[in-house]
Amino acid sequence: MKHIIKILTFLVAISAFWIGLLQTSMVPRSYTWLLPIYMIMSLGCYGLLMVGVGLIQFPTCPHEAVLLQQDIVEAKDFLKQKGIDLVSN
Repeated sequence: MKHIIKILTFLVAISAFWIGLLQTSMVPRSYTWLLPIYMIMSLGCYGLLMVGVGLIQFPTCPHEAVLLQQDIVEAKDFLKQKGIDLVSN
């Protein structure tokens, strides 16, 4: 719920800024009307940047990998006990 409030607050602030620019005519109207498009493009670039940074800094968890392998072995043993034949390549 907190993220929704942050996003809505950000959108209201940007909308107020945009309307303010339209009302004061400090910036030519041709540029002001493009502001929402620039904001959407900036948000998309920011999202792609954050995904890229997350992929670059992806943590490796060797302990979790060992636990996962143990779970897989336990699951295979359990299924063999139930009579299910597992064929792995």
